Amino acid sequence: MRIVSICPSNTEIVEYLGRTDLLAGVDNFSDWPLEVLQLPKVGPDLSIDMDKVEALNPDLVLASMSVPGMEKNIEALDERKLPYIILNPNSLEEIADDIETVGNALGEKQLGAEKAAAFREEVQQFRERAAEKAHRPSLYWEWWPKPVFTPGSVNWLTEISRLAGARNIFENEEEASIQTDWEDVKAREPDHICMVWVGVKESKMRPELVRRRPGWEEMQAVRENNIHVLEESLFCRPSPRLLEGLRKLKEILK
Repeated sequence: MRIVSICPSNTEIVEYLGRTDLLAGVDNFSDWPLEVLQLPKVGPDLSIDMDKVEALNPDLVLASMSVPGMEKNIEALDERKLPYIILNPNSLEEIADDIETVGNALGEKQLGAEKAAAFREEVQQFRERAAEKAHRPSLYWEWWPKPVFTPGSVNWLTEISRLAGARNIFENEEEASIQTDWEDVKAREPDHICMVWVGVKESKMRPELVRRRPGWEEMQAVRENNIHVLEESLFCRPSPRLLEGLRKLKEILK
């Protein structure tokens, strides 16, 4: 079977299933596991080159709707009559469902069920440990600095926060992504600032710019130097690797 993944989180689900041997090509941003770097690239996830996808003669394309703008990829797949499935999870349970879905699509129904069960079990273990914590520090997740974008309640990072024994300061906002401003963040007084700028490597993110924002020097997180540059790849992709990010977050919050 020949699979083409056109979104990094899809590629990581295939890796979680242990079937990267089926990948014939991936999008330009797929970088895990390292072996996929050797595969043919079909373009950035928002600008997939469908000529390249079609040339790989896929039995299945793993598409996504996780980012606005990906709709045109689906339209192009339909036009070319290429076989595909769409993944679009917002929660950890939906990621577990997608593990099963991909397993079924690869003809590995039992494998998909077993790996999804293992994922759910690990999530449950984190949930039980988090329930034992008396103090829940507050977290501000910064997806983008200007304009400010941050996750709301309908997002895996709110779940990740809870599983780490903390809480997202925007957890009561009923959206997956919130556009706000620096004053609003300051007023919510987070204990920790987590920088996970989408598409930006950690080496390019500068905490000193956060400290210089008007009035932010008064914030507890800034005063106590609780500004954390985190791997975007472990927090911004709806894949099983979120649990690796969760383990790192728990270490930070000890």
